[in-house]
Amino acid sequence: MKPDIHPAYRLVVFKDAASDFQFLTRSTVRTKEKVTWEDGNEYPLVTLEISSASHPFFTGKQKLVDTAGRIERFRRRYGLPDES
Repeated sequence: MKPDIHPAYRLVVFKDAASDFQFLTRSTVRTKEKVTWEDGNEYPLVTLEISSASHPFFTGKQKLVDTAGRIERFRRRYGLPDES
């Protein structure tokens, strides 16, 4: 392998913001945040919006999203006619 062209492959903690679920794995992702893990060592922290702990497919719970309200706000903002 050529030196100095590969990203650092190290242990990183990923945290699900929705469920506070955390897991430790290896990754090349870059981050400025750090967290102390259960073993007492400090690792880089990556915050995720969704993981298997909060995804509806894995949890069996469906979140309702107000898409109708979002579409109406978009149409009002840009002066588009209602398609109903």
